[in-house]
Amino acid sequence: MKTLLLPLLTGLSLLAAPVYAELDRPVVVELFTSQGCSSCPEADALLAELAPRDDIIALALHVDYWDYIGWEDPFGDPAHAERQRAYAAVGGRRSVYTPELIVQGQTDIVGAKPMQLMEAVEEHAQVTPTVALEIARKGASVQIEAEALAKGTGPMVVHLLRYTPEKHTKVTRGENAGHTMTHANIVHGWTVLGDWDGTAPLSLRADAPGDAPVVVLIQEQEAGGGPGAIMAAARLR
Repeated sequence: MKTLLLPLLTGLSLLAAPVYAELDRPVVVELFTSQGCSSCPEADALLAELAPRDDIIALALHVDYWDYIGWEDPFGDPAHAERQRAYAAVGGRRSVYTPELIVQGQTDIVGAKPMQLMEAVEEHAQVTPTVALEIARKGASVQIEAEALAKGTGPMVVHLLRYTPEKHTKVTRGENAGHTMTHANIVHGWTVLGDWDGTAPLSLRADAPGDAPVVVLIQEQEAGGGPGAIMAAARLR
């Protein structure tokens, strides 16, 4: 089901203050959204406010399951909907909806709620890192180096994704017909690079041609195979 958004309270200026001066461990915020969802524009705007920040990696994952109601989201990807369903299964939720924010792979927030979102970001930013991650461009590829900082860390999955910083779309049908929508950090090219158990340092190189920003996530794998906590994240703009 879709979710009606509450007003943004004190406004998006709430997002201006950094969580920490030290940016050692950016917090990942995933927004599951759709151009076919009338409740999503405020959440899209909220994510756009987060996009420039260095202490947050803001990612817009457009889903495809609202396409049938009159407008096909050009950025919709069934793989994004599958990721959202996997989060729902891990969290014991029976359905998926838009807009939904997932913070650091663990905290789900319905709609655009800046105060609740920033409380979750700050909470996750305070967690002591258990995985160190560094990435660097090497021509048309990315070199990834990671090391577990605590025993018993694992199993984990290594992800690489790209995103488009900004796009504008004129919507002519569906619930947002007549509006020109602006989206930030639109995810594409999501690739699972492999599993890692953390017992030995990780060193691998992955293809990443072109100028699009690169994000690498190391995410805990739950017992049933679903996505768990994001243990480390790094970005190259």
